[in-house]
Amino acid sequence: MTPAGRIQAAADLLAAIESQPRRPADAIANDFFRARRFIGGGDRRAVSELAWGVVRQRLRLDWHLSELGAAPDARRLLIAHLLLAEGWPPQKLAGHFTGDRFAPAALAAEEVALVRRLASRPLVDLAMPEEVRLNLPAWALPGLRARFGEALAAEASAMETPAPLDLRANLLRTTREAARLALAAEGIAAEPMPYSPWGLRVADRKPVSATAAFKDGLVEVQDEGSQLIARLVAPRRGEMVVDFCAGAGGKTLAMGALMRSSGRLYAFDINARRLAGLTPRLARAGLSNVHPVAIAHENDARVKRLAGKIDRVLVDAPCSGSGTLRRNPDLKWRFDERELARVNEVQGKVLQAAARLVKPGGRLVYATCSLLATENQQVVEQFCSAHPQFHVIPAAEVLAPQGIVIDQMERFTPWFVMLPHLHQTDGFFAAVLERQA
Repeated sequence: MTPAGRIQAAADLLAAIESQPRRPADAIANDFFRARRFIGGGDRRAVSELAWGVVRQRLRLDWHLSELGAAPDARRLLIAHLLLAEGWPPQKLAGHFTGDRFAPAALAAEEVALVRRLASRPLVDLAMPEEVRLNLPAWALPGLRARFGEALAAEASAMETPAPLDLRANLLRTTREAARLALAAEGIAAEPMPYSPWGLRVADRKPVSATAAFKDGLVEVQDEGSQLIARLVAPRRGEMVVDFCAGAGGKTLAMGALMRSSGRLYAFDINARRLAGLTPRLARAGLSNVHPVAIAHENDARVKRLAGKIDRVLVDAPCSGSGTLRRNPDLKWRFDERELARVNEVQGKVLQAAARLVKPGGRLVYATCSLLATENQQVVEQFCSAHPQFHVIPAAEVLAPQGIVIDQMERFTPWFVMLPHLHQTDGFFAAVLERQA
């Protein structure tokens, strides 16, 4: 594709995202490219980067267009992004909007005027409301301000940075170094992560899923913070373990590897379709101890029959996803205060239901990818107040025997906390609870 053709494809993708505001943008993008298989891998990455740049800066671009009285349609958003975020001069932009066969339609008179007015504006304007200036969603701003105080600007800046590609070496099939060398042989440079003993980080987002290393089950895509949550559960060989909200199964796979494919690992989730996607991943990983179970709700009979029998339970609770804004910037407008309140209520119910499974002396880990205290320590503190048989174990004490020491973790004790601006991961929270014997 020509550079102008990539711009047109990005505009088409943005229009598709605009037409489905409540659907995750990455799912829309997957469908978009699946229907356009003529777009090759390199062009696909270029188009995605353009579109995601707009999505990442959407709050600010909307503000600029509103100030100038222009509706924020896909084409205007892309024009504003190229001028304000990418720093294109007006003549370069006009040169790509020519109306040729593979180029966007030529700029209309009102668009020429818009370009002229936008070109003199900074991307970040002091006149912007605080949430727009920081590029944070209004629904999360009060909680984030309370959480970070003076460090909020640094955290907001880190969440604007595109996330790297994190991989977990599957120790059932390989070692981390062998996986790194296998990727290098296919042209993908990866380096060991600073914290996860089985993690590899790829600086540029290359198509790892097309490599033999991925297809042969040597590596799985998984953020470093997510890998460490599996280490907090620390399941052992032969144990009975439950991943209570397994989702697509990333942490399930990691725990299964820690168990060396022994014992019994249940993967529960209410989304049967999503859970079905775990089956081919289990085969690729070489795991035979995992049992995916689609449940109707947290009090499903298939859950209740395991009451008091489970050694380790992970509750990867549904949450706002505020810790993943650098990876899912469309959450800024797909989520709101009402949804936050609904999810917060679900978190308490799910934690209580999962706790019934834990046998005396067993471990319960509550985790989210949220940065908000209302979804994290407040949920755990309320639970422990109502269930005195459970007590919190400092997360650092669980990780240290595994050779894992995380920078500045003492600031957050007893909790496990990973932050984009401190640890270059998504934002994660976890609490390790033990049931008294």
